[in-house]
Amino acid sequence: MTSATVRASETRAATIEYLPGARARIYVLEAKSELLKLLRLPAFLVPTLGFPMMFYGLFGLLLPMKQSSVQVSRYLLATYGAFGVIGIALFSLGIGVAVERGQGWLAVKRASPMPLSAYFFGKYVMTVMFSGLLVLLLCAMGILWGEVRMAPSQWAGLLGILMIGGVPFCAAGIAIAYLVGPNSAPAVVNAIYLPMAFLSGLFIPIEMLPDFLRDAAQFLPPFHLARLALMTVGIEPLTNVWIHTGALLGFALLFTAIAVVGYRRDDGRTYG
Repeated sequence: MTSATVRASETRAATIEYLPGARARIYVLEAKSELLKLLRLPAFLVPTLGFPMMFYGLFGLLLPMKQSSVQVSRYLLATYGAFGVIGIALFSLGIGVAVERGQGWLAVKRASPMPLSAYFFGKYVMTVMFSGLLVLLLCAMGILWGEVRMAPSQWAGLLGILMIGGVPFCAAGIAIAYLVGPNSAPAVVNAIYLPMAFLSGLFIPIEMLPDFLRDAAQFLPPFHLARLALMTVGIEPLTNVWIHTGALLGFALLFTAIAVVGYRRDDGRTYG
C-alpha cells in the first residue's frame, strides 16, 4: 500500500458526506465488532476476567472467612476491581493495538473511508464494557460468598467509578502500543502493570508499605483510582475526592498526548 493510496483514501474519507445518523452508525458497528471479536477469544477472556476473580476469591473471600472479616472482602472488592479494570485496558489496548499495528491492520483501516477515530472509539467502548462486566462479577462474588452488604448507591458508584476510571489507562495502553513493537508490548505492559498495582495498594493496604513507597504511590494513577473506589465502598472517608479525580484526569490527558506523539511518529516513519 503506497503513501499516495493512503493519502487519497484519507482525503476521500474526509470529503464523504454521511447521511444523518450514518456516522454514528459507523462508530456503533465498530464498537460492536470489537466486542464480538473479543467474546470469541478465550485467550483474552480467561486471563482478563479470570485472574482478578481468582485473586479476589483467594485473598478476598477464602482467607477472610477464617477471620470472619467482611471488611477485608469489601476492601479487596474495590482494589481488585481497580486491578482488573486496569489490566483490561492495558492488555486489550496496549497489546491488542500493538499487534494489529504490527500486522498492518491499522494501515487497512486508514485506507478505508471509515474515520480512524471510530477504530479507537470501538476499542474504548469494548474496554469499558468488559470492565463493567468484570466489576459486576466481582460484586456478585462479594455478595454471595463474602457477605458484602452495601447501599444500592454504593454498588452503582463502585461500578461507575471503576468503569470511568479505566479511561486514563485506555490512553496509557494506546501510548504503549505506539511506543513499542508488537513483540515487546506484552513484556512492557507486565513490567509496568504489576509493580504499579502493588505500589498503589491494590494487593495489600498501602499503609503496610514503607513511608517512601507510600509517598511515591501518589504519583501513580492506580493509587488515585483505588482511593476513589475505597471511598465509594465506605472503607475510607470522603476526603480529597477532587484531588484524586483531577489526578486521573491529568493522567488521561498526559497519556493521550503521549499516544498522539507516538502515533504521529509512527505515521511519519510509515508514510514519510
